[in-house]
Amino acid sequence: MRLGPTLAEMREPWTIESSTRKRALAAKHEDPLDPVNLYNITWYDAEDEINAFVIPEAVTGVETPIVAIYSRDFPTGSHKVGAAYSVLAELITTGDVDPDKHRLVWPSTGNYGVGGAWVGGRVGCDSLVVLPEGMSRERFELIEIYGAEIVKTPGSESNVKEIYDKTRLLRQDPAIRVLNQFEVMGNYRFHYDVTGNAVAELARRLEKQGVGSGRASAWVSSMGSAGTIGAGDRLKQLWPEHKIVGLEPIQCPTIFNNGYGAHEIQGIGDKHVTWIHHVTNMDAMMCIDDMACVRGLQLFTEPTGRRVLEDRFGLRADDVEMLASIFGISGICNLLGAIKTAKYYGFGRKDLVVTVCTDDIGRYGSVMDWLSSKEGPMDEAVATARMTSILHGAGLDWIQEGTVENRKRWHNLKYYTWVEQQGKTVEELDAQKDPEWWLEHQQQIAKLDEKIRAAR
Repeated sequence: MRLGPTLAEMREPWTIESSTRKRALAAKHEDPLDPVNLYNITWYDAEDEINAFVIPEAVTGVETPIVAIYSRDFPTGSHKVGAAYSVLAELITTGDVDPDKHRLVWPSTGNYGVGGAWVGGRVGCDSLVVLPEGMSRERFELIEIYGAEIVKTPGSESNVKEIYDKTRLLRQDPAIRVLNQFEVMGNYRFHYDVTGNAVAELARRLEKQGVGSGRASAWVSSMGSAGTIGAGDRLKQLWPEHKIVGLEPIQCPTIFNNGYGAHEIQGIGDKHVTWIHHVTNMDAMMCIDDMACVRGLQLFTEPTGRRVLEDRFGLRADDVEMLASIFGISGICNLLGAIKTAKYYGFGRKDLVVTVCTDDIGRYGSVMDWLSSKEGPMDEAVATARMTSILHGAGLDWIQEGTVENRKRWHNLKYYTWVEQQGKTVEELDAQKDPEWWLEHQQQIAKLDEKIRAAR
């Protein structure tokens, strides 16, 4: 068994023992499967700069600075590897998982399963990933590369109940341990502590560069497991006026209006409200069209779109290169939500809206091929129209405020999955209404870090 960093070390990687960090940074490119790469689970690069990109105003069409922290440089290319590691590390230190005895099951619609396959192998665990059959081909290929077995369930992104049904059957084996990202608080704690504090530090650093005023005005994130949006809880503690904005697909607006349906934004919109989602702390829900996200990704990543960004909209070549390399489909969704947020709240140049790119184009080559076969090649006229309509034209439709009544309704939706189907009690559900419930889970971080240090 090999445990890696504590949450504190992922939050502040310069505190990692120097020789360990040096070996980890070298292994990042020389041997990505070496377990020492666990110490590369962080939002910071080798120079302790945060992996973030201020989106050019020519792209967003708003004066408010919008910055995306990006996951491209995490092991596996997605920040979900951090949630997977945190969940596993916690369960090992509490004795709920013994790598010598137990087989791990990672329920996922993609990136968490990829992260679990990688993390499980580095820690010395046998892993199985339960994944809908309709996810992108690249996801399945990565899971196999990392050495995990795959169990495919019917459907695609929004078919999470089918994943739960399969994991319920797998649980009957006493050697199985299910690491359910939608339920286990290690996912929430990683983002509250590691992601939330990275965003806070980013806001402070950007102020020194003349961007914003040293605070984040809003954290905008779509929900899959709803781990990532948990970073907003930390930011709201620092700045009480801070806005937490959640995003769903228009085609599957579960929290927005109890809706359902299939959609093309892989990684979000799973047709239920997750256990770890602090819905009573959200300020707004917004919905984004799925095909706008797919077409927007094609605009950023294909040669014709990149040429239009430079020639017609005046972007610098290095900025175009960044856009092409840090965005996946859900990242485009998050960017569109950030633009809507800046417009809706009337933010200005002193504000800062922060969002996240959870993976990159490497997961979606097959989806881009599908789009081209469906709609034909994207020429310059189409690329120009997409820029003006999808990005500059992001409207103020599909927005719902986090009123007292709406927050009650968002919370109550948890009942149908977690009490009726997954064995939680009404008392456990009602306990989440109390802010102290969330504070207690946040306050466990220091003690968990002590256990990780002792275990390793």
